[in-house]
Amino acid sequence: EVQLVESGGGLVQPGGSLRLSCAASGFTFGDYSMSWVRQAPGKGLEWVSTVTWGGHSTSYPESMQGRFTISRDNAKNTLYLQMNSLKSDDTAVYYCAKVATFRSIQQGYDYWGQGTQVAVSS
Repeated sequence: EVQLVESGGGLVQPGGSLRLSCAASGFTFGDYSMSWVRQAPGKGLEWVSTVTWGGHSTSYPESMQGRFTISRDNAKNTLYLQMNSLKSDDTAVYYCAKVATFRSIQQGYDYWGQGTQVAVSS
């Protein structure tokens, strides 16, 4: 059974940092690209970042470039998201998601975690 379990969310002041983690199990983690996706209150899903299966390539929307860093440790079956210079607009539930296709970067996801809440407020 595939499981994705996020952790690391919480309340942080504007300008602060958080590191999210996603523990994966039930599949060969190192064979699949992984993404972070978020959902702000009252809004739709927003793609945050993707890392390829081997960690050799990452991608971000322009609005998050330079503030967020996605990484992975395939030996630990864990995905990370380092978030710096957080803004109130970053308040959202953050989900990790498994790309459906073997060794692909296409953004079709077949499994999602339960999400971790990030709140940025003074």
